[in-house]
Amino acid sequence: MANVTNYGPSSTSMERDARQIHADKPVAPNSIAIGVVIGRTSEFFDFFVYGLASVLVFPQLVFPFAPDRLTATLYSFAIFSLAFMARPVGSVVFMTIDRLYGRGTKLTIALFLLGGSTASIAFLPGYNEIGVWSIALLALFRLGQGFALGGAWDGLASLLALNAPQSQRGWYAMIPQLGAPIGFALASLLFGYFVANLSSEDFLSWGWRYPFFVAFAINVVALFARLRLVMTKEFGTALEQHELEAAPIRDVVRIHGRDILIGAFVPLASFAMFHLVTIFPLGWMSLYGNQPIGAFMLVQTVGAMVGVLAIVASGLMADRIGRRGQLAVCAVLIAIFSFVGPIMLGSGSNGHDAFVIIGFGVLGLSFGQATGSISSRFGRGYRYTGAAFTSDLAWLVGAGFAPLVALSLSSRFGLTFVGYYLLSGAICTLAALAFSRALEQRD
Repeated sequence: MANVTNYGPSSTSMERDARQIHADKPVAPNSIAIGVVIGRTSEFFDFFVYGLASVLVFPQLVFPFAPDRLTATLYSFAIFSLAFMARPVGSVVFMTIDRLYGRGTKLTIALFLLGGSTASIAFLPGYNEIGVWSIALLALFRLGQGFALGGAWDGLASLLALNAPQSQRGWYAMIPQLGAPIGFALASLLFGYFVANLSSEDFLSWGWRYPFFVAFAINVVALFARLRLVMTKEFGTALEQHELEAAPIRDVVRIHGRDILIGAFVPLASFAMFHLVTIFPLGWMSLYGNQPIGAFMLVQTVGAMVGVLAIVASGLMADRIGRRGQLAVCAVLIAIFSFVGPIMLGSGSNGHDAFVIIGFGVLGLSFGQATGSISSRFGRGYRYTGAAFTSDLAWLVGAGFAPLVALSLSSRFGLTFVGYYLLSGAICTLAALAFSRALEQRD
């Protein structure tokens, strides 16, 4: 009888059988990379579809009782933040499912919940139809998105890093990050098409709902792409060596609590800027700009493509100067942008466009290595869970409240205070990098 490899507690018997079937079919890093990009694109598409609707739809549909459009948009951004609060909770729950029932089961439940929550928003009645229940349902579906995203952490980015050549770690670390600008570009193009080609009445009645249906279909495709990689011999070997094992959160916090705290602040500049060049400027334009929203969304799509190129460039830079140096340089660039960005955003249509395109370029250089920096301090057996939980906290602190805070500050005190907010993120990143280096030297 053939020996059956024990892949640890994160595998069911069906998953182990599937890996045995594919044991003689090794998967190249390029195939892993494609699966990772598809998975990340689907996640970010879901989140950006909601983010764009939080500016274009929900202020009028769900908060028509607000005294003005600004207040309604702030209410909408408050609901937007709920997903980032639910994400760490989702990680804790789904890590338990991972240990008990396997990575494939966890991903299937998480992605169907993510797609289902997103698709459910497409059927949301407005406040004028069901009153306060419209707000409650929107909050529930948004919490479902965040909770599910906590379970969508699959370890494939780590698998890609484990299979990367030593001299190209930065290059392979940037590949999963490509999903963010690609997902944003797809969501912007889809929403922009309906905004540009429908009347305001038709768009608010039915046009905005189609992108949420598309999100569910994309999630199904992404699920099969990710399950295919989870069932490979390479993934099973990594589990066997405890590289991708789902450890209990309490154990990870007890052993790596300091690393979690530092890791949550290292990418803060990048994550703070993430929504300041995507969701916030669209909100600002819808309230105070003189440029058609459809045209501005097309500019944002161009900016996303610039972000793709910048993420690719970040991989080349990181392999030359090191990931820590890359993040430090980019934090300085973000600090500089925090002074010039508000000037551009407040200087007319050309300035708006420059803010988006230059902002995406700076974001791409930083974001390309931001997530890879999170898992570098965790030891074997704790890397998978530690990286997931640290990423959740980093997104919560850095990006979760960024649109709400930025719009509140800019509407009350002026755009300069948005720059101050972004500058604080850059300072936190530089301080975390310096503190991390000092701890490493001491250890």
